Amino acid sequence: MFGVSNERIDVQQLRDKIKNPGSGGVCVFEGWVRNQNEGRTVKRLEYEVYEPLAILEGEKVIAEAMQQFPFLEANCVHRSGLLEIGDCAVWVGVSSPHRDEAFKACRFIIDEIKSRLPIWKKEHYVDGDSGWVNCERCASV
Repeated sequence: MFGVSNERIDVQQLRDKIKNPGSGGVCVFEGWVRNQNEGRTVKRLEYEVYEPLAILEGEKVIAEAMQQFPFLEANCVHRSGLLEIGDCAVWVGVSSPHRDEAFKACRFIIDEIKSRLPIWKKEHYVDGDSGWVNCERCASV
């Protein structure tokens, strides 16, 4: 399941959704807003998301992960809108019978989400300047 939210990510609620009695391993990735990027002090971030396509493609990513690294449950949520330092911007969780599949699927999901989904990040700096972050990796895919 993939979702987009303009509300604070409820990490515990998402963890509860991937619980499965057959799971022996759970892997979670949380991407947080940091206060520095490329030598500049960041005040906050802003994400713009083309939600219909992001959800469609996000669901495809999770389905592809399931084919490659069989797991029992997975969930991913990406924020949109303004986020402050320390906010969770993206959450990925995978539960599986064994840890190896959970690690691999979680890594696959976050990497593919970052490179394939129509999500744009704008950094707002403490000096008042702002700018859209250029994703070199996204452009090369």
